Amino acid sequence: MPGLKPVSGETVIKILTKEYRFAVSGQSGSHVRLSKQTPQGKVGTVVPLHRELTIGTLRGILRLAKIEPEDFARYL
Repeated sequence: MPGLKPVSGETVIKILTKEYRFAVSGQSGSHVRLSKQTPQGKVGTVVPLHRELTIGTLRGILRLAKIEPEDFARYL
């Protein structure tokens, strides 16, 4: 199975909203806030609208969103 690869912030937002049911809860400059309500409470993350996100930045976004990188890589 392929791992994570550099992708744009816009692509990450599309995947999080369509596949993981996150909703855009705000924006501050070039950073978009996403959140969703779960039985364990509210989960949120911040995605920068950059042309290309490095693997480390993407892993940080997924850690905040409580999503396994291997699971997210299926949608790339």
